[in-house]
Amino acid sequence: MRAAMFYGPGELRLEDIGSTEPAPGELLVEVRAAATCGTDLKSYRRGHPKLFPTLPSRFGHEFAGVVTAVGDGVDGFVVGDRVTAANTVPCGHCWACIRRRESLCENLEFLNGAFAEEVVIPAAIVARNTYTLPDDLDFADAAPLEPLATVVHGMAETGIELGDTVVVHGAGPIGLMFVRLATLRGANVISVDQSPWRLQQAVRAGAVDTVDLSEVTDFEDRVALIKQRTPHGRGADVGIEAVGLPQVWEQTVRTLRPGATAVLFGGTPKGAPFSVDSSAMHYEEYTLKGVFHHTPNYVRTAVELLASRKVDGSMLVTERRPLEELVPSLEDMAAGRGSKYILEP
Repeated sequence: MRAAMFYGPGELRLEDIGSTEPAPGELLVEVRAAATCGTDLKSYRRGHPKLFPTLPSRFGHEFAGVVTAVGDGVDGFVVGDRVTAANTVPCGHCWACIRRRESLCENLEFLNGAFAEEVVIPAAIVARNTYTLPDDLDFADAAPLEPLATVVHGMAETGIELGDTVVVHGAGPIGLMFVRLATLRGANVISVDQSPWRLQQAVRAGAVDTVDLSEVTDFEDRVALIKQRTPHGRGADVGIEAVGLPQVWEQTVRTLRPGATAVLFGGTPKGAPFSVDSSAMHYEEYTLKGVFHHTPNYVRTAVELLASRKVDGSMLVTERRPLEELVPSLEDMAAGRGSKYILEP
């Protein structure tokens, strides 16, 4: 079968490799749709020691497909099932799992290899983090499960209430999902980005207003422009950072109203500090929350959102392409020509 193999930063090749039969507890899935994501792009550019402890390695983790073989001891799945799975599963016994902080599990088990004609779902993920899909849900619409699950986690930390003004900084796939879920919760969402095309997508996802920063380069001017769009210029009830740049983290905090909450979601490079005014933090009682990854409960909720069509997975997809277009798709993401691509083996 054909599969993408990762040899190191900038070295990603489509190769013919042997098909693998599932071991006890595992599932073999014919991949019908695999989605690119920001983690794929970061890994392609600079590697990822947790995802790829040894090289070469299979590549990709967002997918949906059909079960073609079932390992011994598997209950609940049969050949022909339409399925999707999370990219990790927590161990259940480390300090984080015991304290119900499964997203911080020290022993996460990873799934890799979705950019291929077939992928094996590891036994632990089959047991706790694999889900059947309804017959009328397009595989491509189900493939972006993992990022949606992380956004569900982020939403659980926001404290958004009906009528709140929520400012989402960034209108890429993650930002669009935050716009959609915050709208479903009854918030008035303002989307901030420097791409007019992305801001149009944010309006379709439910944003009531947008702020285009494409021609505003000064940081203080950006802060002032965003706050002007909030009620009475006071700032956001909830600010959500969905870019992963320290300056946008700071922008998110600077555009809060007193007593507000910031969810700082986008992963930044290591060793990338950002500034907080300690006086404002104290006297205006900000709450700042970092949010990472997902848990099986958030994944289950994400599956239900996709299956019920409350979240339309297709709104995130720029284009469907054959598997051979994986590297060009990652390059197009890096250049800002698209947000998420579906590769169809």
